[in-house]
This record gives sequence, C-alpha cells and structure tokens, in this order.
Amino acid sequence: MGIDTVGTDRAARRVVGPVAVAAGRYRIGDEIGRGGKARVFLAHDRLLHRDVAVKVFKARAGDPEELRVQEAEAKLVASLNHYALTTLYDAGVDTSDPTNPQIYLVMEHMGGGDLRTRLRRGPLCPLQVGYLGYDIGSGLQYLHEAGFVHRDIKPANVLLHAREQEVRLRGKLADFGISSLIGTGEHGDAVTGTAAYLSPEQAAGEDAGPDSDVYSFGLVLLEALTGAVAFPGDVETSALARLDRDPVIPDSVPSGLAEVLRAMTCRDRRERIALPDAVQGFLDHVVDDLVRRREGAGERALEPEAESARLDAVRRYDVLDTPPEDAFDEVTDLVRRTLGLPIAILAVVDEERAWFKSRRGVSLPELPRALTDEYAGRNGLGTWTIPDARDEPSLRDHPFIAGEPFIRSAIAAPLLSHDGHSIGRLIACDVEPREFGADDAAVLEGFARIVMRELELRLASRRALFDR
Repeated sequence: MGIDTVGTDRAARRVVGPVAVAAGRYRIGDEIGRGGKARVFLAHDRLLHRDVAVKVFKARAGDPEELRVQEAEAKLVASLNHYALTTLYDAGVDTSDPTNPQIYLVMEHMGGGDLRTRLRRGPLCPLQVGYLGYDIGSGLQYLHEAGFVHRDIKPANVLLHAREQEVRLRGKLADFGISSLIGTGEHGDAVTGTAAYLSPEQAAGEDAGPDSDVYSFGLVLLEALTGAVAFPGDVETSALARLDRDPVIPDSVPSGLAEVLRAMTCRDRRERIALPDAVQGFLDHVVDDLVRRREGAGERALEPEAESARLDAVRRYDVLDTPPEDAFDEVTDLVRRTLGLPIAILAVVDEERAWFKSRRGVSLPELPRALTDEYAGRNGLGTWTIPDARDEPSLRDHPFIAGEPFIRSAIAAPLLSHDGHSIGRLIACDVEPREFGADDAAVLEGFARIVMRELELRLASRRALFDR
C-alpha cells in the first residue's frame, strides 16, 4: 500500500499505509515530520485509545541491504529503554508487494512538537536549557553505553512533552535511523548527519564517535539558548567555520552553564568533556539556579511558624483542588479592562506551586513556587510593582519573561485573609515597560478585596451548612 496520493495538496499530508493500518489497528492522520528516508505521521491506536507516531520508510526495501538497515533500526529502537529516548510500541511489514516489502514503526507520540519548532517562538532561558541538557544528555549517555553513536543530533530530533513546556522542559531524543555501533565505522565512509550540527571531525570526513555526539549536542543547546545557529551558511561555509574556530558562548550565559557548553564544543575532540561530566554539569546548573532563586527571596521568607499559619489559611478556603470558576474569571476580565492590560492572573500559593485559579493572557495553569515567589508573593502584605522586568536580575530568566507571553511589567496586590495572611496574589501585567501609579494600585487592591470577600462568603456558607 505505502503512501497514498489523495489530491495534490494532501499527497504530502496523508498516508493510507502499512498493512496494520489496513487491518484497522491504527487510524492515520497528518504528516508531522519527514527525513531523507522516512515520513512520520500522527496516528491513533484504536485498540489502546492513544495517539502514536507511525514512521513509514519512503523506499520499499527491494534491496536486501536496505531491508537489513530498516530492520536494524527497528531492533535498535526496540532494545532501548530510557525516559529520554522515544519508545517503540510496534513494528510491521507491508507485504502487499511481496517483492518490495515496506517496514513501518509505531512509536511514542510527543505532543509538544520538536525543539526546532519551539525555537521559532524564541530562545529558551538558561534554566530550561539546563533541564533539557540533563534529560537528553542522560538519554544520549544511555545510548552510548548501549554501544551506539547517534550521529544526527539536531533540534528536529529533540521532541518535547506538551505539558509544562514553558517551565520544566522535558525532552526525548528521537530518530536513531543513522545510528552506528561504536567501533564499527570505517574511515572514509560518507559523512552522515545535518551540516549545521556536524562535529569538526565529521566535517573533516573522520569517523564519528561518542565525542562527536557531545559536540553536536552542545551546538543544539547553544542554539536553544541564543536562538541562533552557531555556524550558519551553506554546507561548505558552515563546515569550514567549525574547523577554524570554536562557537561563541555569549557573556550573558551563566558561568556554570557556559563552562559546560564550551567544554562540549571544543574543536579538539581529545579535549572535549565526557558526556557523564556534562550531564552532571547541567544538573549542577539547575540546582544552583533554583537555589539562587530561593535565596533571592530569602530575605522576604517567613519563619516556619508563620508560613505554617499561612498555609493553614490557604487550605481553609478550599480552592486548591477546585477548577477555575466564572466568578474569578469575571474579576480578572475586569482587571484587564479597567487597567488596560493584556494579562491578569489570580494565583493561590501552596508549599510547592502557584495555582492560577483564573488566568487571562497566559496558558499555563500553574508554576513551580521556586519560579514564582517574585510573581505570586508568598508572604508580602503590600502591593508591589515591576516597571521593567529586564532590570530585575532575579526575574530575567522567568519563563513568562524570557518566553511567551514575554511579560515586561507587572503590578500585584495580595489576597489577604481576615486574619492577615497572604494566600496569593492578584497580578496584572503588560508586555511593555510601564510605570504603575497609586491609582493603579488602589484599583487592583479593590479587586483583590472582592476576591477575598467571595472566598469568605463561601467559607461562611460551608460552615453554616456543614457546621465546619
């Protein structure tokens, strides 16, 4: 069966394909990726009721050697088991043409797209790069320990989870179709990989090894951090550039992260950092970043007894486990219209997270508390403003500032309980720098009191009905 041409446009977007599909197991949808040898389609597993990715090799394997290569990929992917590598669910052979069998793979589908697509919206913040470096680096280390070199690490082969993309990026390495066994490459083989991410030794026609993957991965993470390809241009220009110089690491990159990336992208492969050391470096960067954020808020932190009382107040109103409500949405809508701002958030903060009980202009329903102390305010009893977030070192890497919706200024009023505890914040934001005046603060504080009156009324009603 193979690829079906359904109309001029849809020929590149649809497939009526492998024999298992014809048998009714998978319902094939749109094309979601393609490479030199295969196309990937979104599909739905009718039996297990889940979305999957079906990889269909473009050429039918009439040549025994081609069939061997395709079978080897299926066996390779099936043999791997790591959280940062895509999982093979199923495989099959379309024998509708017995002389030209066609192999297809059914793989895990990642709903967040790939890193190449994500970077079109802008670069990642250093914390996100650290998380991604740790995840993908761990998966790549596992691949090397299993005896394989990937040889084609690039943003399009880094798949992202859909959930919490803007906060805790979780990625998986995909496409092992050109992986080779460590030690089996022969000098003089054709260069394999994508030009912009080749290591210097690959560009020079030398054998690729685990250290080559380290270099390519370093270029991918550097691009994720800066939003620009380190060695742009045509194939020849790009290849010659990396033979002549190391990529530039901007001074704005945190020192620990810069040190790891610099060590990964050394031209001399003998001086390149070992992958386990790089993975540890990414973990150290993440931990240091989170500790720095907490220490930045330390002078505002509550004593343990006071924080315990605040959390009791949060739980007392019983709003953490409830879905967003129209009453709160009306308040955030009014805040936006009254202050003329595009973004309004009603955040309630518990021990670990800021829960957005109403949000306008942002997509995420929550953020880790380590990233939101400046935003949601865990103990502040006053209204604060940020005229320009770029002037606040502790906020520059915040996901809402470094990424969508690219917040630049904010004003926040506390949600104060009747006994004086701040259970969260009512926040209004702009995507441009803005000075907020006393009138703006008074308006927002008034809306915050409306929210708390609503919560107090609900609490009183529950007590009257249930004697609690």
